[in-house]
Amino acid sequence: MMNGNKRVFLIIVPFALLMTFFFLVPLIYMLVSSFSNSEGITFEHYQEVLTNSYILQGFKNSLVLSFVSALIALIASLLGVYAMTSFSEKVRERLLVLSNLTSNFSGVPLAFAFIVLLGNSGLFTLAMEKFGWDLSFSLYSWSGLLLIYIYFQLPLAVMLLYPIYFGIQMQWKEAAALLGASTFMFWKKIGLPIIFPGVIGTFTILFANAFGAYASAYALTGSNYNLAAIRIGALIQGDIFAQPELASAIAVLLGVIMIVGMLLNEWLIKKTRKDLSGR
Repeated sequence: MMNGNKRVFLIIVPFALLMTFFFLVPLIYMLVSSFSNSEGITFEHYQEVLTNSYILQGFKNSLVLSFVSALIALIASLLGVYAMTSFSEKVRERLLVLSNLTSNFSGVPLAFAFIVLLGNSGLFTLAMEKFGWDLSFSLYSWSGLLLIYIYFQLPLAVMLLYPIYFGIQMQWKEAAALLGASTFMFWKKIGLPIIFPGVIGTFTILFANAFGAYASAYALTGSNYNLAAIRIGALIQGDIFAQPELASAIAVLLGVIMIVGMLLNEWLIKKTRKDLSGR
């Protein structure tokens, strides 16, 4: 019979090897590559990233697209989760299952679905043309990217906001109502201040999620729209000639921005839980 330590060891070793070769080794290689060239250690790739107007435009476009899509998805999800409180627990559970399923529908399949519906020969596009409606909307523009980003951000936002929102205990609402506070006053004075850190934390997750998105944007626009993630892919593929070291430097900076967002989210979530448990 195999004792407990050997069993745990046999489980951990494959996981450790997987993490080492598919996460740590590529990460270390990317860091080393971003600081090296044929002559040795250098900072020229970071210098080029911070001075190249085209690459900076890619970061600017990614920041704006991520910020706007995260903000719209956050507001829509706040209203959606609030509306879910009027449903029974059974309906809420089914909506959460649906959110979970749709949150995994992203990347190339999602872009293809939007092309089928709203592309140049899409179902809705042809229908609107038939009725003589001209919405002046192009799926392959910034507006199209924003629409697809909002779509894959919404289910994630609902799943993140749901437990934060339901951290508000019913007895708080009842106590406020007994003291004469209206629903608006309860949320203004009690509810929103409590969930606000969690809402901001959710926003940072959505922002990081959009900032690192690549497949949907590339499938929709190719290299026609300048985003930081698309720029990394173009430099590795080498439209003219490959520059993996420069791509590594962009990836490191992109990763730093995402890690800062994740750390901020972690701090805000802990603050929210501390506030909720202290009441």
